[in-house]
Amino acid sequence: MTVFLAQLTDLHIREPGRLAYGRLDTAPYLRSAVQAVNALRQRPDAVVLTGDLTDFGREAEYAHLAELLAPLTMPLYLLPGNHDEREQLRRSFAHHTHFGNDAFLQYSVPLGADGALRLVCLDTADTGQSAGRLCRQRLQWLDAELGRLRAQAVVVAMHHPPFETLIGHMDEIGLVDGAGELAEILAAHPNVERVICGHLHRTIVTRFGGTLVCTAPSPAHQVCLDLARDAESAWTLEPPGFHVHAWSGPGRMVTHVASIGRFDGPYPFHENGQLID
Repeated sequence: MTVFLAQLTDLHIREPGRLAYGRLDTAPYLRSAVQAVNALRQRPDAVVLTGDLTDFGREAEYAHLAELLAPLTMPLYLLPGNHDEREQLRRSFAHHTHFGNDAFLQYSVPLGADGALRLVCLDTADTGQSAGRLCRQRLQWLDAELGRLRAQAVVVAMHHPPFETLIGHMDEIGLVDGAGELAEILAAHPNVERVICGHLHRTIVTRFGGTLVCTAPSPAHQVCLDLARDAESAWTLEPPGFHVHAWSGPGRMVTHVASIGRFDGPYPFHENGQLID
């Protein structure tokens, strides 16, 4: 049985009528993303949102976010990013009892009808800072959790990617503290099928800690693809998207990029049983 996990990230929702960066209304983009998730031919078993859910972590922003996410009927799992406010997120989504009461907003939950796949959500936010951090307490929690789940396949979700992407201005606010220790923990737990991240507003894939790590696009704006170290910090309205992670057994996870929008098709490759020439 295949488990489908949709990943949305970097929503940057503002209060109704307020614009991100003074020019971008992110709310209609999230509405379209929610419609796209609901229209998937294979209904996701869950949706994980890997941080930067809002732009400033304000109560009114989280209220707007909850309204925009309401049409999703599958389980939702939220993580804070550097634009979020951890305690306000807890208060605004108090019905998410899986958040727990620890200092950090991290938890693990089963996915799929039989719970054969486990989602482990790791909090990389550092209060008041743009860059991410994994302190000893968070790393010890992850190591213990992965050890407890050693008989299960695991997906680890986090906001800041733990690797250099070569987009210089974003790497400066990536996971700058704890990445080396994280790599050692992941390498010691081969049951980790994938590490999925946000923050970069682009699809980027690499190997890290003996597994695959990928970042996902935003349903709104993307970070410009410029790999010069002194590249300008800028965003663009490239086509928006999200990821669909499909797991059908140990070692068999595939990740698809789903585009958001209306497109012509689908059209058959054949006509009346014949290849169209």
